[in-house]
Amino acid sequence: MIVAIVFVVLIAIGMPIGFVLGAAGIAGLIQMGGTGFLHLTPAKVFHGLNIFPFLAMPFFILAGEIMNHTGITARLVGLARVLVGHLRGGLAQTNMVVSVMFAGLTGSATSDAAAFGKTLVPQMVRHGYQRDYACAVTAAGSIIGPTIPPSGLMVIYGSLLNVSIGALFAAGILPGLVICLICMVVIRLGANANNLPAAERRAALIDMWREFKGSILALIMPVIILGGILGGIVTPTEAASIAVAYALFIGVFVYRSISFQDMYGMLVRTARITGVIFVIIGFATILGWWLSFNQIPQAIATQMGAMSDNPYVIIAMIMGFLLIVGMVMDITATLIIVAPVLVPLTNSIGMDPVHAGIMIILALNISLMTPPVGACLFVLSSVTGEKLERIAMKLWPFLLAETLVMVLFSFNETLALFLPRFFGFVEWAP
Repeated sequence: MIVAIVFVVLIAIGMPIGFVLGAAGIAGLIQMGGTGFLHLTPAKVFHGLNIFPFLAMPFFILAGEIMNHTGITARLVGLARVLVGHLRGGLAQTNMVVSVMFAGLTGSATSDAAAFGKTLVPQMVRHGYQRDYACAVTAAGSIIGPTIPPSGLMVIYGSLLNVSIGALFAAGILPGLVICLICMVVIRLGANANNLPAAERRAALIDMWREFKGSILALIMPVIILGGILGGIVTPTEAASIAVAYALFIGVFVYRSISFQDMYGMLVRTARITGVIFVIIGFATILGWWLSFNQIPQAIATQMGAMSDNPYVIIAMIMGFLLIVGMVMDITATLIIVAPVLVPLTNSIGMDPVHAGIMIILALNISLMTPPVGACLFVLSSVTGEKLERIAMKLWPFLLAETLVMVLFSFNETLALFLPRFFGFVEWAP
Protein backbone atom coordinates (compact mmCIF):
# COMPACT_ATOMS: atom_id res chain seq x y z
CA MET A 1 0.00 0.00 0.00
CA ILE A 2 2.82 2.42 0.89
CA VAL A 3 4.52 1.73 -2.44
CA ALA A 4 1.30 2.45 -4.35
CA ILE A 5 0.74 5.69 -2.43
CA VAL A 6 4.30 6.90 -3.06
CA PHE A 7 4.00 6.00 -6.73
CA VAL A 8 0.65 7.76 -7.29
CA VAL A 9 1.53 10.88 -5.28
CA LEU A 10 4.87 11.41 -7.04
CA ILE A 11 3.28 10.86 -10.46
CA ALA A 12 0.55 13.36 -9.56
CA ILE A 13 3.04 16.10 -8.60
CA GLY A 14 4.94 15.63 -11.86
CA MET A 15 8.18 13.98 -10.73
CA PRO A 16 10.12 12.36 -13.62
CA ILE A 17 9.08 8.74 -14.03
CA GLY A 18 12.57 7.32 -13.42
CA PHE A 19 12.79 8.89 -9.97
CA VAL A 20 9.19 7.88 -9.24
CA LEU A 21 10.12 4.25 -9.86
CA GLY A 22 13.25 4.55 -7.71
CA ALA A 23 11.41 6.21 -4.82
CA ALA A 24 8.61 3.63 -4.95
CA GLY A 25 11.13 0.79 -4.98
CA ILE A 26 13.06 2.24 -2.02
CA ALA A 27 9.78 2.69 -0.13
CA GLY A 28 9.11 -1.00 -0.77
CA LEU A 29 12.55 -1.99 0.56
CA ILE A 30 12.04 0.08 3.72
CA GLN A 31 8.61 -1.47 4.20
CA MET A 32 10.14 -4.94 3.93
CA GLY A 33 13.02 -4.54 6.35
CA GLY A 34 13.58 -0.96 7.37
CA THR A 35 16.75 0.82 6.29
CA GLY A 36 18.69 -2.44 6.46
CA PHE A 37 17.62 -3.34 2.95
CA LEU A 38 18.78 -0.05 1.41
CA HIS A 39 22.28 -1.41 0.85
CA LEU A 40 20.73 -3.56 -1.91
CA THR A 41 19.84 -0.51 -3.99
CA PRO A 42 23.18 0.14 -5.80
CA ALA A 43 23.65 -3.53 -6.60
CA LYS A 44 20.11 -3.83 -8.00
CA VAL A 45 20.53 -0.72 -10.17
CA PHE A 46 23.84 -1.99 -11.53
CA HIS A 47 22.42 -5.46 -12.12
CA GLY A 48 19.49 -3.98 -14.05
CA LEU A 49 21.83 -2.15 -16.41
CA ASN A 50 24.57 -4.80 -16.70
CA ILE A 51 22.99 -6.40 -19.77
CA PHE A 52 25.14 -6.47 -22.91
CA PRO A 53 22.38 -5.92 -25.53
CA PHE A 54 21.55 -2.58 -23.88
CA LEU A 55 24.71 -1.26 -25.56
CA ALA A 56 22.77 -1.30 -28.83
CA MET A 57 20.45 1.49 -27.65
CA PRO A 58 22.90 4.43 -27.51
CA PHE A 59 24.42 3.31 -30.83
CA PHE A 60 21.02 3.25 -32.55
CA ILE A 61 20.15 6.63 -31.02
CA LEU A 62 23.45 8.15 -32.19
CA ALA A 63 23.05 6.70 -35.70
CA GLY A 64 19.60 8.30 -35.90
CA GLU A 65 20.97 11.65 -34.71
CA ILE A 66 23.67 11.58 -37.38
CA MET A 67 21.27 10.62 -40.18
CA ASN A 68 18.85 13.34 -39.04
CA HIS A 69 21.60 15.96 -39.17
CA THR A 70 22.75 15.08 -42.67
CA GLY A 71 19.48 16.30 -44.16
CA ILE A 72 18.48 12.80 -45.16
CA THR A 73 14.87 13.59 -44.20
CA ALA A 74 14.42 15.86 -47.22
CA ARG A 75 15.82 13.20 -49.55
CA LEU A 76 13.47 10.54 -48.21
CA VAL A 77 10.50 12.91 -48.45
CA GLY A 78 11.38 13.56 -52.08
CA LEU A 79 11.47 9.84 -52.85
CA ALA A 80 8.19 9.14 -51.05
CA ARG A 81 6.51 12.05 -52.82
CA VAL A 82 7.31 10.81 -56.32
CA LEU A 83 6.03 7.36 -55.31
CA VAL A 84 2.66 8.30 -53.75
CA GLY A 85 2.27 12.05 -54.33
CA HIS A 86 -0.17 11.40 -57.17
CA LEU A 87 -2.75 9.95 -54.73
CA ARG A 88 -5.49 12.12 -53.22
CA GLY A 89 -3.96 13.85 -50.21
CA GLY A 90 -0.50 13.17 -51.66
CA LEU A 91 1.51 14.89 -48.93
CA ALA A 92 -0.38 13.01 -46.20
CA GLN A 93 0.33 9.76 -48.04
CA THR A 94 3.96 10.85 -48.43
CA ASN A 95 4.15 11.48 -44.69
CA MET A 96 3.08 7.90 -44.00
CA VAL A 97 5.46 6.29 -46.52
CA VAL A 98 8.45 8.30 -45.37
CA SER A 99 7.67 7.21 -41.79
CA VAL A 100 8.40 3.64 -42.91
CA MET A 101 11.67 4.72 -44.54
CA PHE A 102 12.69 6.77 -41.52
CA ALA A 103 11.80 3.94 -39.11
CA GLY A 104 14.78 1.95 -40.30
CA LEU A 105 17.09 4.85 -39.43
CA THR A 106 16.01 6.05 -35.98
CA GLY A 107 13.63 3.52 -34.39
CA SER A 108 12.20 6.35 -32.31
CA ALA A 109 8.66 7.69 -32.51
CA THR A 110 9.47 10.99 -30.83
CA SER A 111 12.46 11.60 -33.13
CA ASP A 112 10.28 11.00 -36.17
CA ALA A 113 7.54 13.23 -34.77
CA ALA A 114 10.01 16.03 -34.09
CA ALA A 115 11.71 15.74 -37.49
CA PHE A 116 8.47 15.68 -39.48
CA GLY A 117 6.84 18.29 -37.25
CA LYS A 118 9.60 20.70 -38.31
CA THR A 119 9.67 19.73 -42.00
CA LEU A 120 6.57 17.97 -43.33
CA VAL A 121 3.85 19.62 -41.22
CA PRO A 122 4.70 23.19 -42.37
CA GLN A 123 4.94 21.90 -45.94
CA MET A 124 1.50 20.27 -45.66
CA VAL A 125 0.00 23.47 -44.23
CA ARG A 126 1.41 25.50 -47.13
CA HIS A 127 -0.28 23.09 -49.54
CA GLY A 128 -3.72 23.51 -48.00
CA TYR A 129 -3.87 20.92 -45.17
CA GLN A 130 -5.26 21.92 -41.80
CA ARG A 131 -2.45 22.01 -39.27
CA ASP A 132 -4.22 19.80 -36.71
CA TYR A 133 -4.82 17.16 -39.40
CA ALA A 134 -1.19 17.35 -40.57
CA CYS A 135 -0.05 16.82 -36.98
CA ALA A 136 -2.46 13.88 -36.57
CA VAL A 137 -1.10 12.17 -39.70
CA THR A 138 2.45 12.71 -38.43
CA ALA A 139 1.61 11.28 -34.99
CA ALA A 140 -0.08 8.25 -36.54
CA GLY A 141 2.95 7.55 -38.73
CA SER A 142 5.50 8.19 -36.00
CA ILE A 143 4.66 4.99 -34.11
CA ILE A 144 5.86 3.00 -37.11
CA GLY A 145 9.37 3.99 -35.95
CA PRO A 146 9.54 1.79 -32.83
CA THR A 147 7.57 -0.98 -34.58
CA ILE A 148 9.80 -1.53 -37.61
CA PRO A 149 13.35 -2.33 -36.44
CA PRO A 150 15.60 -1.06 -35.03
CA SER A 151 13.40 -0.56 -31.97
CA GLY A 152 14.58 0.41 -28.51
CA LEU A 153 11.53 -1.20 -26.94
CA MET A 154 12.40 -4.51 -28.60
CA VAL A 155 15.96 -4.30 -27.28
CA ILE A 156 14.66 -3.72 -23.74
CA TYR A 157 12.04 -6.47 -23.94
CA GLY A 158 14.45 -9.00 -25.43
CA SER A 159 17.18 -8.17 -22.92
CA LEU A 160 14.96 -8.33 -19.86
CA LEU A 161 13.16 -11.54 -20.79
CA ASN A 162 15.96 -13.34 -22.64
CA VAL A 163 14.07 -13.32 -25.94
CA SER A 164 15.88 -13.15 -29.29
CA ILE A 165 16.11 -9.51 -30.35
CA GLY A 166 16.59 -10.64 -33.94
CA ALA A 167 13.29 -12.54 -33.76
CA LEU A 168 11.55 -9.45 -32.38
CA PHE A 169 13.05 -7.29 -35.13
CA ALA A 170 11.78 -9.74 -37.75
CA ALA A 171 8.33 -9.83 -36.14
CA GLY A 172 8.06 -6.03 -36.19
CA ILE A 173 8.44 -5.61 -39.94
CA LEU A 174 5.03 -6.88 -41.04
CA PRO A 175 2.85 -5.00 -38.49
CA GLY A 176 4.78 -1.81 -39.25
CA LEU A 177 4.02 -2.13 -42.97
CA VAL A 178 0.38 -3.00 -42.27
CA ILE A 179 0.03 0.10 -40.06
CA CYS A 180 1.34 2.21 -42.94
CA LEU A 181 -1.09 0.67 -45.44
CA ILE A 182 -4.17 0.92 -43.23
CA CYS A 183 -3.37 4.54 -42.35
CA MET A 184 -3.04 5.34 -46.05
CA VAL A 185 -6.52 3.84 -46.52
CA VAL A 186 -7.83 6.01 -43.66
CA ILE A 187 -6.33 9.09 -45.34
CA ARG A 188 -8.03 8.24 -48.63
CA LEU A 189 -11.40 7.44 -47.05
CA GLY A 190 -11.34 10.70 -45.09
CA ALA A 191 -10.17 12.83 -48.02
CA ASN A 192 -13.53 14.52 -48.60
CA ALA A 193 -14.36 15.01 -44.92
CA ASN A 194 -10.96 16.65 -44.31
CA ASN A 195 -11.01 18.56 -47.61
CA LEU A 196 -7.64 17.18 -48.67
CA PRO A 197 -5.95 18.71 -51.73
CA ALA A 198 -6.45 17.03 -55.08
CA ALA A 199 -3.92 14.55 -56.38
CA GLU A 200 -0.70 15.81 -57.90
CA ARG A 201 0.54 14.88 -61.35
CA ARG A 202 2.02 11.38 -61.43
CA ALA A 203 5.82 11.59 -61.41
CA ALA A 204 7.72 10.46 -64.49
CA LEU A 205 10.05 7.48 -64.28
CA ILE A 206 13.07 9.75 -64.70
CA ASP A 207 11.96 11.76 -61.63
CA MET A 208 11.55 8.56 -59.62
CA TRP A 209 15.03 7.42 -60.64
CA ARG A 210 16.56 10.79 -59.73
CA GLU A 211 14.99 10.77 -56.25
CA PHE A 212 15.94 7.13 -55.73
CA LYS A 213 19.59 7.86 -56.54
CA GLY A 214 19.56 10.77 -54.09
CA SER A 215 18.16 8.54 -51.32
CA ILE A 216 20.04 5.31 -51.95
CA LEU A 217 22.67 5.92 -49.28
CA ALA A 218 19.95 6.38 -46.64
CA LEU A 219 18.03 3.32 -47.82
CA ILE A 220 21.14 1.14 -47.52
CA MET A 221 21.35 1.69 -43.76
CA PRO A 222 18.25 -0.39 -42.82
CA VAL A 223 19.54 -3.09 -45.15
CA ILE A 224 22.83 -3.16 -43.25
CA ILE A 225 21.06 -3.34 -39.88
CA LEU A 226 18.35 -5.86 -40.75
CA GLY A 227 20.38 -7.88 -43.22
CA GLY A 228 23.18 -8.37 -40.72
CA ILE A 229 20.88 -9.32 -37.83
CA LEU A 230 18.36 -11.44 -39.74
CA GLY A 231 21.15 -13.14 -41.68
CA GLY A 232 22.88 -14.14 -38.44
CA ILE A 233 26.03 -12.23 -39.41
CA VAL A 234 26.09 -9.75 -36.51
CA THR A 235 24.38 -9.24 -33.16
CA PRO A 236 22.05 -6.26 -32.66
CA THR A 237 24.78 -4.47 -30.71
CA GLU A 238 27.32 -5.01 -33.49
CA ALA A 239 24.77 -3.92 -36.10
CA ALA A 240 24.12 -0.73 -34.13
CA SER A 241 27.83 0.13 -34.00
CA ILE A 242 28.16 -0.55 -37.72
CA ALA A 243 25.19 1.76 -38.33
CA VAL A 244 26.99 4.56 -36.47
CA ALA A 245 30.16 4.03 -38.50
CA TYR A 246 28.17 4.03 -41.75
CA ALA A 247 26.20 7.15 -40.78
CA LEU A 248 29.45 8.95 -39.85
CA PHE A 249 31.06 8.02 -43.14
CA ILE A 250 28.07 9.32 -45.11
CA GLY A 251 27.81 12.51 -43.08
CA VAL A 252 31.52 13.37 -43.11
CA PHE A 253 32.82 12.12 -46.47
CA VAL A 254 29.77 12.02 -48.76
CA TYR A 255 27.40 14.81 -47.70
CA ARG A 256 30.13 16.72 -45.81
CA SER A 257 27.53 18.17 -43.49
CA ILE A 258 28.98 17.24 -40.09
CA SER A 259 31.54 19.31 -38.20
CA PHE A 260 33.24 18.61 -34.87
CA GLN A 261 30.85 21.06 -33.21
CA ASP A 262 27.87 19.23 -34.72
CA MET A 263 29.26 15.91 -33.52
CA TYR A 264 29.60 17.25 -29.99
CA GLY A 265 25.95 18.31 -29.98
CA MET A 266 24.81 14.94 -31.28
CA LEU A 267 26.85 13.09 -28.65
CA VAL A 268 25.34 15.28 -25.90
CA ARG A 269 21.78 14.61 -27.15
CA THR A 270 22.50 10.89 -27.37
CA ALA A 271 23.89 10.88 -23.83
CA ARG A 272 20.82 12.72 -22.53
CA ILE A 273 18.33 10.39 -24.22
CA THR A 274 20.29 7.29 -23.19
CA GLY A 275 20.69 8.59 -19.65
CA VAL A 276 16.95 9.11 -19.26
CA ILE A 277 16.22 5.60 -20.52
CA PHE A 278 18.90 4.00 -18.34
CA VAL A 279 17.74 5.87 -15.22
CA ILE A 280 14.26 4.46 -15.82
CA ILE A 281 15.63 0.94 -16.37
CA GLY A 282 17.98 1.04 -13.39
CA PHE A 283 15.45 2.38 -10.88
CA ALA A 284 12.69 0.18 -12.27
CA THR A 285 14.88 -2.79 -11.39
CA ILE A 286 14.51 -1.93 -7.68
CA LEU A 287 10.73 -1.80 -7.97
CA GLY A 288 10.72 -4.95 -10.09
CA TRP A 289 12.74 -6.84 -7.47
CA TRP A 290 10.33 -5.71 -4.75
CA LEU A 291 7.38 -6.87 -6.85
CA SER A 292 9.02 -10.25 -7.47
CA PHE A 293 10.01 -10.71 -3.81
CA ASN A 294 6.40 -10.19 -2.76
CA GLN A 295 5.16 -12.43 -5.63
CA ILE A 296 2.90 -9.65 -6.90
CA PRO A 297 3.37 -10.59 -10.59
CA GLN A 298 2.31 -14.15 -9.82
CA ALA A 299 -0.72 -12.85 -7.92
CA ILE A 300 -1.77 -10.60 -10.81
CA ALA A 301 -1.28 -13.41 -13.32
CA THR A 302 -3.29 -15.77 -11.13
CA GLN A 303 -6.06 -13.21 -10.73
CA MET A 304 -6.31 -12.57 -14.47
CA GLY A 305 -6.15 -16.28 -15.18
CA ALA A 306 -8.92 -16.93 -12.68
CA MET A 307 -11.22 -14.56 -14.55
CA SER A 308 -11.18 -16.82 -17.60
CA ASP A 309 -9.29 -19.80 -18.99
CA ASN A 310 -10.06 -18.78 -22.58
CA PRO A 311 -6.79 -17.66 -24.26
CA TYR A 312 -8.59 -15.09 -26.42
CA VAL A 313 -10.24 -13.49 -23.39
CA ILE A 314 -6.89 -13.32 -21.57
CA ILE A 315 -5.22 -11.74 -24.62
CA ALA A 316 -8.04 -9.18 -24.82
CA MET A 317 -7.64 -8.35 -21.12
CA ILE A 318 -3.89 -7.90 -21.55
CA MET A 319 -4.36 -5.56 -24.52
CA GLY A 320 -6.94 -3.48 -22.64
CA PHE A 321 -4.71 -3.33 -19.57
CA LEU A 322 -1.71 -2.15 -21.62
CA LEU A 323 -3.69 0.52 -23.47
CA ILE A 324 -5.03 1.93 -20.20
CA VAL A 325 -1.67 1.89 -18.40
CA GLY A 326 0.08 3.34 -21.44
CA MET A 327 -2.29 6.32 -21.43
CA VAL A 328 -1.02 7.52 -18.05
CA MET A 329 2.56 6.27 -17.84
CA ASP A 330 5.83 6.41 -19.81
CA ILE A 331 5.97 3.41 -22.14
CA THR A 332 9.58 2.46 -21.31
CA ALA A 333 8.77 2.29 -17.62
CA THR A 334 5.52 0.45 -18.38
CA LEU A 335 7.38 -2.16 -20.44
CA ILE A 336 9.98 -2.76 -17.74
CA ILE A 337 7.36 -3.14 -15.00
CA VAL A 338 4.54 -5.05 -16.73
CA ALA A 339 6.39 -7.31 -19.17
CA PRO A 340 7.78 -9.60 -16.41
CA VAL A 341 4.24 -9.69 -14.99
CA LEU A 342 2.39 -10.44 -18.22
CA VAL A 343 4.77 -12.76 -20.07
CA PRO A 344 4.38 -15.64 -17.55
CA LEU A 345 0.63 -15.28 -18.07
CA THR A 346 1.02 -15.43 -21.86
CA ASN A 347 3.29 -18.46 -21.44
CA SER A 348 0.57 -20.20 -19.47
CA ILE A 349 -1.82 -19.95 -22.43
CA GLY A 350 0.82 -21.20 -24.87
CA MET A 351 1.70 -17.83 -26.42
CA ASP A 352 5.20 -17.60 -27.85
CA PRO A 353 7.34 -14.94 -26.08
CA VAL A 354 8.08 -13.27 -29.42
CA HIS A 355 4.36 -13.11 -30.21
CA ALA A 356 3.68 -11.72 -26.73
CA GLY A 357 6.44 -9.16 -27.21
CA ILE A 358 4.95 -7.83 -30.45
CA MET A 359 1.51 -7.57 -28.82
CA ILE A 360 2.94 -5.65 -25.86
CA ILE A 361 5.06 -3.35 -28.03
CA LEU A 362 2.19 -2.57 -30.43
CA ALA A 363 -0.07 -1.67 -27.51
CA LEU A 364 2.55 0.57 -25.92
CA ASN A 365 3.36 2.23 -29.26
CA ILE A 366 -0.31 3.12 -29.72
CA SER A 367 -0.26 4.77 -26.30
CA LEU A 368 2.40 7.16 -27.65
CA MET A 369 -0.39 8.99 -29.45
CA THR A 370 -3.12 8.82 -26.79
CA PRO A 371 -3.61 11.60 -24.23
CA PRO A 372 -2.88 12.49 -21.51
CA VAL A 373 0.73 11.20 -21.66
CA GLY A 374 1.12 10.59 -25.40
CA ALA A 375 4.74 11.61 -25.99
CA CYS A 376 4.28 12.13 -29.73
CA LEU A 377 1.34 14.47 -29.13
CA PHE A 378 3.41 16.62 -26.78
CA VAL A 379 6.34 16.72 -29.23
CA LEU A 380 4.15 17.77 -32.16
CA SER A 381 2.27 20.31 -30.07
CA SER A 382 5.51 21.94 -28.89
CA VAL A 383 7.16 21.86 -32.33
CA THR A 384 4.20 23.13 -34.36
CA GLY A 385 2.31 25.24 -31.81
CA GLU A 386 -0.91 23.31 -32.44
CA LYS A 387 -3.14 22.58 -29.45
CA LEU A 388 -2.83 19.03 -28.17
CA GLU A 389 -6.58 18.50 -27.91
CA ARG A 390 -7.11 19.52 -31.56
CA ILE A 391 -4.50 16.99 -32.70
CA ALA A 392 -6.12 14.30 -30.55
CA MET A 393 -9.54 14.94 -32.09
CA LYS A 394 -8.18 14.36 -35.60
CA LEU A 395 -6.33 11.24 -34.47
CA TRP A 396 -9.33 9.04 -33.69
CA PRO A 397 -9.68 7.36 -37.13
CA PHE A 398 -5.97 6.51 -37.13
CA LEU A 399 -6.08 5.34 -33.52
CA LEU A 400 -8.94 2.96 -34.27
CA ALA A 401 -7.19 1.65 -37.40
CA GLU A 402 -3.92 0.99 -35.56
CA THR A 403 -5.77 -0.67 -32.69
CA LEU A 404 -7.32 -2.97 -35.29
CA VAL A 405 -3.81 -3.89 -36.47
CA MET A 406 -2.79 -4.66 -32.87
CA VAL A 407 -5.83 -6.92 -32.45
CA LEU A 408 -5.10 -8.68 -35.75
CA PHE A 409 -1.51 -9.54 -34.83
CA SER A 410 -2.32 -10.33 -31.19
CA PHE A 411 -4.95 -12.94 -32.03
CA ASN A 412 -3.22 -14.39 -35.12
CA GLU A 413 -0.04 -16.24 -34.18
CA THR A 414 0.58 -17.43 -37.74
CA LEU A 415 0.66 -13.87 -39.04
CA ALA A 416 2.65 -12.47 -36.10
CA LEU A 417 5.38 -15.15 -36.28
CA PHE A 418 5.54 -15.61 -40.05
CA LEU A 419 8.78 -13.65 -40.57
CA PRO A 420 10.53 -14.90 -37.39
CA ARG A 421 9.80 -18.44 -38.58
CA PHE A 422 10.84 -17.63 -42.14
CA PHE A 423 14.24 -16.36 -40.92
CA GLY A 424 14.70 -19.34 -38.59
CA PHE A 425 14.33 -17.59 -35.23
CA VAL A 426 11.17 -19.51 -34.30
CA GLU A 427 10.29 -23.08 -35.20
CA TRP A 428 7.40 -23.64 -37.59
CA ALA A 429 4.20 -24.83 -35.94
CA PRO A 430 3.48 -28.53 -36.51
